[in-house]
Amino acid sequence: MVLAGLVAGPAVLLRAPAPAPVSAPVANIHYEITFNRETAARRSLGVAMRFDVTGPGDVLLSLPVWTPGAYEVSNFARWVSNFRAAAGETPLTWDKLDYDTWRIRPAGARQITVRFDYQADTLDNAMAWSRPDFCFFNGTNVFLYPEGRSLAFAATVTVETEPDWLVVTGMRPATGPRTFGERHYDDLVDMPFFVGRVDLDSLQVGQTWQRLATYPAGVLSGPARAELWEAIAKLVPPEVAVFGEAPWRTYTTMIVFDSAFGGGSALEHQNSHLGIYTAFGIGQSWIPSITAHEMFHSWNVKRLRPADLWPYRYDRPQPTPWLWVSEGITDYYADLALVRGGIVDSAEFFRITTEKITQVAETPPVALEDASLSTWIHPTDGTGYIYYPKGSLAGFLLDILIRDASDNRNSLDGVLRTLYQTAYRRGRGFTGAEWWAAVSRAAGGRSFREFNARYIDGREPFPWDSILPLAGLRLVTDTVREPRLNLQTVGDSTGLTVTEVGPGGAADQAGVKPGDVLIALGNIPVTGEESFARFRAAYAGRDGAEFTIRVRREGRELALPARVRLVARTESRIEADPAAPPKAARIRHGILAGGDGGS
Repeated sequence: MVLAGLVAGPAVLLRAPAPAPVSAPVANIHYEITFNRETAARRSLGVAMRFDVTGPGDVLLSLPVWTPGAYEVSNFARWVSNFRAAAGETPLTWDKLDYDTWRIRPAGARQITVRFDYQADTLDNAMAWSRPDFCFFNGTNVFLYPEGRSLAFAATVTVETEPDWLVVTGMRPATGPRTFGERHYDDLVDMPFFVGRVDLDSLQVGQTWQRLATYPAGVLSGPARAELWEAIAKLVPPEVAVFGEAPWRTYTTMIVFDSAFGGGSALEHQNSHLGIYTAFGIGQSWIPSITAHEMFHSWNVKRLRPADLWPYRYDRPQPTPWLWVSEGITDYYADLALVRGGIVDSAEFFRITTEKITQVAETPPVALEDASLSTWIHPTDGTGYIYYPKGSLAGFLLDILIRDASDNRNSLDGVLRTLYQTAYRRGRGFTGAEWWAAVSRAAGGRSFREFNARYIDGREPFPWDSILPLAGLRLVTDTVREPRLNLQTVGDSTGLTVTEVGPGGAADQAGVKPGDVLIALGNIPVTGEESFARFRAAYAGRDGAEFTIRVRREGRELALPARVRLVARTESRIEADPAAPPKAARIRHGILAGGDGGS
């Protein structure tokens, strides 16, 4: 088309984009992972992939650049070394097509084996990590796939290891010792492996089985293991009740305890999750909380997920503005599983929710959609993961509004159930329009356009004062004066180590230094973070009282004289309103007890 009045310029030759590379077709794929005492000494895995070449062309094999659930680019090819390819005993020529793709020249060969070593030295849920008697790895680390071909291919995996070491995975057993198989690459890479000396036991919960695999052997035992099992048995039924079915016959909780890990994190999979925790966390309530969160993911995100994440792509990032649903609302239902299962009471549920309100208030204002997208680049302003607590709170508010509009006949539970049937069951992800339509229908046709614009796509503070009363709740704010040391710590198997001492505080005036390991605060032994709460309770109202801070410094134990300093702090808390009208009380009960139409 020529537009009048435009001056003709030099002709521009537009080239069509180069076609995406496609591997020669392959079939009969079998992977073999070798981890034994010899490879453990090198902190590596031996990886082999055998397959038949069933058509012409070069074979292009790629490793993923990321692991679903870990929303970051990892480029797993960087841990590969000593790559080689052969047809029988004959080496084949190969080169790199790009940074994560190997191009192999079959030279007429119909059966090919590729081998490489994979470094297993990264203590991260999405990575591979090893010790002299143990390793874990993810399928995205080691399972190559044919570039440009359908991922709907069957494959088997054999693990070669020491005779007395265990192999634990969610994969289905196949023919042969320590051999497993799946029908699709998505499944193949979504079932991590434990190999080595681990503790493994199981428990039937309802119609399904739960398994618990932990490393190092013996570290989670006795009453602590029994307590975690009790929590798992209690949290499974309320999570199953939300969707009306368990999507697995067996679910495996896989945990690594390591003193070098300063906290806790976990990564979800379709019938398992892999948690890495400091041994200091054993017996603390946050491990059942993370367990509930990751297990709920087996419905929400592993099956029910945004259209942006369906199907999974392994060659590039898949950003989505919907992580506030996939992660945040999952976190809300983890809290609900704890209270509905009787693991915590309503007061603790309100305390957890209040902590999230405080955390969001202390973070720069950010839209939930923006935070969901930005997590891929790990922003440094503190908003990178705020979609967890803020998304959880958004789910709480939506639950209240749906229940209020429907007189407690419908809830957010029903929204998830509906989308599970209409999206996941039909082999696709849900769209934004489908999400808000399902929310609106559950609320009797109420529009959530303004709610979305102000609180999801917008950055306005959540309207607690107007919505909490609908559920017979209120947000109360008090000013308290309490003993504070003004220091920061990190916990590991040796105890709590001071990382920072604030100027002018009680710890600073006593001479506490970074690197000190806390032993006792007055007559309160320091055994964990909960010791600070006991200290505050013991010295409440005793401004100026003398006490001793005992620390271990460079192998010596020191007794540092200190004085109590009371610091004013504004404290908010959610509490039940005893004068709530009957409808609001029913809504509150429905949220805490589960189900729609609670009495």
